[in-house]
Amino acid sequence: MKILVCGKGGSGKSTVTALLAKSMADKGYNVLVVDSDESNFGLHRQLGLELPEDFMNFLGGKKNLIEKMMGAMKKGEKPELFEENWNIADIPGLYVATNGNIRMVSVGKIHDFGEGCACPMGALAKHFLKNISTGSRDFVLVDTEAGVEHFGRGVEEGCDLILMVLDPSYESIRLSEKVAELCDKAGKKLHFIFNKVDGNGRTAMLGAVGEERVLSIIPPSDELFQAGLAGREFDVFLPEIEFIVGSLISGESS
Repeated sequence: MKILVCGKGGSGKSTVTALLAKSMADKGYNVLVVDSDESNFGLHRQLGLELPEDFMNFLGGKKNLIEKMMGAMKKGEKPELFEENWNIADIPGLYVATNGNIRMVSVGKIHDFGEGCACPMGALAKHFLKNISTGSRDFVLVDTEAGVEHFGRGVEEGCDLILMVLDPSYESIRLSEKVAELCDKAGKKLHFIFNKVDGNGRTAMLGAVGEERVLSIIPPSDELFQAGLAGREFDVFLPEIEFIVGSLISGESS
């Protein structure tokens, strides 16, 4: 299964992605984490990894990718970035960081002042996800940039399921309405994961978004906060994450 994790900035997308990956790997599954957030430089630390080489460099960098895509568009053709489908094991080693059963690919990062927009990275993420084939013991988790721009780029096309992380904020609640609308248009199943939510916040958020799509509610965790603040590898057991993983493995949430 290929699962895309989205939400507003600061909601905990990367945290949830990392926790899901660690739990899945502990259960013997092969997990590919795709970091498609061009401005996030912390996910690899949460997974106990070094940041791998930008996968965009496999295609010659941003400039070459733009030229290839523009050339195809001028001819009225759809850009084809890959000649054949890959399995997870086929990804060139230079662009993969590995920790046990977890592999991580970083589509690309903004490294330099004035280097231009991140649109080519979104296009590459879309093509990469559609190109990757998964087996019965494989999960692909995609950590996205904040907001809904990835929907506009069609990144969701190559994914089977969307998980949206909501923190206790008005912005998250309003954004959930837009994400639900976009998922319906894309024909993708959506689940909400409340993060850093307990007590009155839980009641208020359930009242705002309803219970139908809520898969799990993760309370605040000081242990997780401290690990994230220090940039340490996550080694935190949360029953709410275990419930999500169990639902994904059983197929109940798909």
